[in-house]
Amino acid sequence: MVVFAYLSVAPVREGSMADDVADAIAELDAFDVEYETNPMGTVIEAEDIDTLLAAVGAAHKAVDADRVSTVVKIDDKRSHDHDAEEKVTAVEDVLGRQAKSEHNKV
Repeated sequence: MVVFAYLSVAPVREGSMADDVADAIAELDAFDVEYETNPMGTVIEAEDIDTLLAAVGAAHKAVDADRVSTVVKIDDKRSHDHDAEEKVTAVEDVLGRQAKSEHNKV
């Protein structure tokens, strides 16, 4: 079974969060997960919910701040094994093109 999550971890403070976000992302390398970071967060793919939750917890704990805000959205479809690429391809098949703008500024 494959489980997906959308993860956003950030300290609650002013200024750049790049160092803190990098610390959170680096923690994911200690787990058997695939991930891709974009400007709004990170999508994580794991073989099981326990691995996913452990990785998310480690990423949250990696941010060394007085207050940390973490948003997690989990997709756990138990009746079908699928990967992230398959999900995007299904949408692109319906669109008849890649699921991004022609200008690709994002």
